[in-house]
Formats: sequence, C-alpha cells, structure tokens
Amino acid sequence: MFDVIVLGGGAAGFYGAIHIMERNPKLRVAILERGKEVLTKVKVSGGGRCNVTHAEFDPKELTKNYPRGERELVGPFHTYCTGDTMSFFEKRGVALNIEADGRMFPSSNSSQTIIDCFLKETDRLGIKVLKNSSIVGITSQYENVEKGNYPWEIKTIRNTYQAKKILVATGSNPKIWDLLKQMGHTIIPPVPSLFTFNIKDERITGIQGVSTNANIKIIPSQVNNSKFKSALKKYSIQPSDLESEGPLLITHWGMSGPGILRLSAWGARILNDLNYKFSIQINWLPAYHEEGLQRQLQQIKEVEGKKTILRTKAFDIPKRLWGSMVRAAQISDTDKWADISKIQLQNLAKQLTGSVFRVDGKSTFKEEFVTAGGVHLKEINFKTYESKILPGLYFAGEVLNVDAITGGFNFQNAWTGAYIAAQAIAKH
Repeated sequence: MFDVIVLGGGAAGFYGAIHIMERNPKLRVAILERGKEVLTKVKVSGGGRCNVTHAEFDPKELTKNYPRGERELVGPFHTYCTGDTMSFFEKRGVALNIEADGRMFPSSNSSQTIIDCFLKETDRLGIKVLKNSSIVGITSQYENVEKGNYPWEIKTIRNTYQAKKILVATGSNPKIWDLLKQMGHTIIPPVPSLFTFNIKDERITGIQGVSTNANIKIIPSQVNNSKFKSALKKYSIQPSDLESEGPLLITHWGMSGPGILRLSAWGARILNDLNYKFSIQINWLPAYHEEGLQRQLQQIKEVEGKKTILRTKAFDIPKRLWGSMVRAAQISDTDKWADISKIQLQNLAKQLTGSVFRVDGKSTFKEEFVTAGGVHLKEINFKTYESKILPGLYFAGEVLNVDAITGGFNFQNAWTGAYIAAQAIAKH
C-alpha cells in the first residue's frame, strides 16, 4: 500500500514523484513503469541531448507554442514556468545552456545527465520505482470510503496495489486512455503531431541537406478544397494558424526542420482528416512578395546583363536551391540575365516566393513521437491538475490533450503539470 502511486516512469512521472516527496517526506510514493527501462523518451529527446525547456520566460508568450492547451496553460505557467525548471536542475548540479534559438540543454549535452539526476533524487527520497508493471486495471471506491482508507486499486500484470491518490503520467498510452474512458473521462482521439512531410518533386531532388529560412503555408489542393474548408471550421482554426516561418530542411523523403514541424503541430488534426494529402506554398525569400521580387529581378537584369543567372549570387539562399529554382523557371544553366524574357522573370519570382509542393504522407520526426489528443481539458482543474470527475486522480504531461511545437515546450508542459499536481497531492 502506498499513499501515492505515479503511473508512468517518464519525465512527468519522475518530476511529480520527486516534488511530492520534497513537499511531504512522510509519504510512501511509488512509480509504476510498464517497460523494463524508465525515462526512455528523455533519453532520445533532442537527438540524445534532451531539450529540457525553452528560454521563453513570459507565461503568456510561452502558451503561444501550444496548439492544444494554449488557454488552459496561462494560469499554470504563472505558477511554475521555465525559470523554475532551470532552478530545479541547477540546484541539483545540472547546469543548462541556452542556445541561439532559445532551446535549453544540459551543459553536458547528454540526456543521461537528466536521467541520472532523476534516479539519484528518487533514490535519495526513497521513492519506489517498479518496472515491468504494465497496468491492466484501475478501480475507485471513493463513493463509499472513510477518510484515511485507500480508495484506489491499481492492478498490474504482476501485482495489485492500493493508494490514496494517483498521478497519471503515462503519456500517449492507448491502454491507459481506454481505462480512463471506462472510468468516465472523455478521451480526444489521438493523432500524430510533430512529423515531417513526404514530398516527391524534381525541384528538391538531389539537393538533400539544404537548409534555409522560409515561409510555409498549408493550402488546399484542387481535389480536397471543400474537405479542407470544412476541417478549418470543424476545429475552429484560422488559415493564419497554418502558416509558419522558420528553418526548412530538404531531406531524402521531402521536407523537415522547425518551420515544417511547427506546421505539423498546428495542423495535426486537419492534416489527419486530409489523410496527409495536401499542398504547401513556400516563400524561399520571406522578406519579399512576388511583385516586389519581380522588380528586384528586373533591376538585377539591367545591372548584371552579361552574367549567367545560375552563377549570380543575387539573394541570401543556398546555391543549390537557387539553381533548382532557376531551372524550375525554365531558365537554362547558360542563360544570361540580358537574354531572359519577361515571362521567365515572372516565373522565377513566382518560384522563389510561391512554390507549391504536393505532400503525400508523413514521417515521424526522429524518435520524438508526439500526439495531439488525450484526456479532455474541460474535465481537469488546472489549479491542481485533479480530475473533475474522479477525486484523488491527478494528471501531468501528454496524457492530457496538450501538445506543443518542437523546442522544449512539451517537456515544460510536463514539468509544470507534474509540479502543480505534486503540490496539491502532498498538501492533502
């Protein structure tokens, strides 16, 4: 029997258990993990470096990185934000570095540093970590229990445990969602988020590895225009939400990079409805619009008439990408500026500011699989992260219908929820 059982040996589970024991050292706390290893997602995150959080310290601004949960997280982030996360790790000897794009990593550049920190803390605080404990049943007897008893029973493949309170931090675990649904919670069906786009197009064939800043828009294709519009309405999404500016990486299978990943998060549900068949429009020179660029190209034509277009360093974009766009505008490698027609100039401006690519499918972003979906947010008290339906049941992390773009934001959601839930659990 335990005072508190934490379901899930991941980031939110460990963080919650540690804070529960720090607040109330007299409690008996256990973490149940279904696998043979704990903190597996922490280990692979950030390419094995662990993107702990993001250097956005304004709670309101921080929430803008959450396609689902933006409104609900305002209060929690005012309670526990990125600066608090930094303090937690630094007090335990884990120094963090802030990179140019705001992402934070341990100074060791190894996720093992974070894992070791958590394991050291659970050992110091006497928290039981029970592995190979896949959960098969959760039952509550709150309605007919006297104060001081153990109203929760958790059945695993090995044992049955009793607890006064439960913290659910199981991430995207369909079996747990099914159990919670049976207990009365509403589960928003999960769909993938944070994925890359599969694109076959001769304009990007052979230039894998090219990376540049770009503006990207998700647009309806001719075949799914009506479906696209109805999906926008269904999810109350504005077309502006499906536009992103940031680094874009051309890959062997299509396109990736922060700009693409941000779009995949905001468009997670719509793109699922479209069966991941849609179009994107890319402006490779976000500082220009088509007409302005056309004028700029005309000026270059007048000044650089004797130079070949292909070899002209006209704009700050990768050389291989420039060559690809030049050829896509029906301009040959040997054409000089003085020789091209007005139509070719217009074509080049259009390719550079409004290239349209057809997307056919998606690929998982590295090992960092994130889903949009989970426990309905209207059923959670965000002052305590306790269930409004089942007293004594608390949540943290991705088990809720909260997800973020890439950059450390999903971890910050886990830390904040786990901390607030832990304070409420330990207090009562």
